Amino acid sequence: MLTPSPDGDYTVTTLYSGPDDAWYVELDVVDGQRALVTAIVPDEDPTREPTVCFDPRGRHLDVPYRVMRWFMDLVEEEIRTSRAWMRLRPELVEVIHGLRQEYLGVIGDDEFPRVLAEVRSAVPEADLPAVLAAAFGRRPDGTTMDDVQALLPPDGQVDGT
Repeated sequence: MLTPSPDGDYTVTTLYSGPDDAWYVELDVVDGQRALVTAIVPDEDPTREPTVCFDPRGRHLDVPYRVMRWFMDLVEEEIRTSRAWMRLRPELVEVIHGLRQEYLGVIGDDEFPRVLAEVRSAVPEADLPAVLAAAFGRRPDGTTMDDVQALLPPDGQVDGT
C-alpha cells in the first residue's frame, strides 16, 4: 500500500513479509525513489519489538520534522493495530501466540468446533471473544469478523479490563 505525504514529496509504503512475520513501513523520498527509513513491526511474536532502520548507505538527507512525525504516526498506527492482542494479559498472549503458531492464523470451519473446545478449556469464557478474534479473526459462534480491534483492549489497558 502506498500513502503519499500531504506535500507529495514523500511516500510511505506498507508491505507484509511472510518470512519475517512482520509489517514493513518504509518512508521514501519521491525525488530519487529512495527508501530513507524502514520500520519493522513484528505481528506474530510478542517477544520481538518493533524497530526502525535508517538508510544503510549512510548518505545524508534532511527530512523535515513534520514528515518524520507523519511517518512515525503511521508506524504507531501499524503497531497499534497489528500488535493489539499483545496488550492482553500475559496468559492470554501466550495462548494466542501458541494458536497463531500452530494454525498460522487460519482454521477451517470443520476444525473450528474442536479448536473452540480446546480454547474454552484454556481461557475464561469472558476472554474467549478476544482470544478467538486475535488468533483467527473469528467470533465464538465461528463467524469471521473484519474488526478484530473492536474485541481487544483499548490503548493503555494491558490487562483487558
